[in-house]
Amino acid sequence: MANRLRLNEKSVREAEPVTGRDYQIFDTEVRGFAICIYRSGSRAFTIDYRHAGRQRRMTIGRWPEWSTTAARERAKELRREIDAGGDPLGQKETSRDAPRVKDLIERYTEVHLPHLSAHNSSDQKSMLAKMVAPDWGNKLVTEITPYDVEKLLNKVAAGRARPSKAKPNNRARKLQGPKPTPVRANRTGEVLRKMFTYAVSWGWREDNPASGFRRRIENPRERFLSQEEIRKLAEALDAAEDRRAADIIRLCMLTGARVGEVRQARFEHFNLEHLTWSKPASMTKQRKVHRLPISDEAAAIVRQRQLLVPRGCPLLFPGDVPGQPVKEIRRFWAGIQKTVGIPDVRIHDLRHTFASLLVSGGASLEMIGKLLGHSQMQTTQRYAHLMDSPLRAGVDAVASAFRPRPKLVHDAEEVRSSA
Repeated sequence: MANRLRLNEKSVREAEPVTGRDYQIFDTEVRGFAICIYRSGSRAFTIDYRHAGRQRRMTIGRWPEWSTTAARERAKELRREIDAGGDPLGQKETSRDAPRVKDLIERYTEVHLPHLSAHNSSDQKSMLAKMVAPDWGNKLVTEITPYDVEKLLNKVAAGRARPSKAKPNNRARKLQGPKPTPVRANRTGEVLRKMFTYAVSWGWREDNPASGFRRRIENPRERFLSQEEIRKLAEALDAAEDRRAADIIRLCMLTGARVGEVRQARFEHFNLEHLTWSKPASMTKQRKVHRLPISDEAAAIVRQRQLLVPRGCPLLFPGDVPGQPVKEIRRFWAGIQKTVGIPDVRIHDLRHTFASLLVSGGASLEMIGKLLGHSQMQTTQRYAHLMDSPLRAGVDAVASAFRPRPKLVHDAEEVRSSA
């Protein structure tokens, strides 16, 4: 049988397999281009070449998925690359072994997330698993471009249907349409930027495609309870049967602490003699120790919990699982919302209300930031507009001093009659 001829569909189709071995028929037009006839009867187009003194063989594609004409054109491209000093098979092998985004996610999860709080770590894992991995998991790390980042963040910002299940467990809760989530897109962009910063430091790519991602406009939620709502909330908590959950809400309101910090609080964190609460770094969002003064009312709650909690338990609010704090009070808060008539108020809004009350009491932004445990003044600036009320009183005082005094005008007729 001929081992060199101008390959065409007829010669490739009629080539007979040989028992016990594979063989090649080389093309007379393109150097190294051949059809390999396997002993099984299948066949594939290949190209043989030498690179750095080594004999190399690269498979172009299987016949008949690849026609002879298409395989010859591809062989010509590869031949030009080889003659220019390239090694297409080596590049293919390197690409096959190159790290993919799923590998980057796995390594980022292993290296970076253990240093974050449990809540933040869990949130980032969920974000990467549900939003990034489905679209990028099998892509090479080097393939991701700024356009890919923008496209993904646009998808995240557009939101998804709520609830995520096609058939909600709660029949009363119907499937809602997509809800825009620009804040989630910004948080995803921040995670991508950090993850690709690691990729650059590991030598997996040369640049960070997420370094300049476009931030979506965030409209911070501002909901403060009025004096009447605070009064109704206090009455509802006094009447609540679940004293544990009611005390958690009270402590949130009295200290401005996050609900997670209150749930995990321990008796050892409180100094009732000096009326202070020292939150350990493991509990705070900023991963720093936060020491703040507490009121007599907050201290009274701690003393009451000492009487209610079983002896030897260090937790202020132990949960149903031994040794663990109470996990969730959503159902309790939903009942309070209904009783008080504040369906749009979240537990976190009690923290904002705490800050608003401080402002009305004359506290400065610096004081508010220290009480709330903010590590950046920029975070506290969201309460700056609440300072308008005391400032407006001063402005009104200036206006009052500058306002012209009324003049007494005499009646001319009365003057003449008296004369």
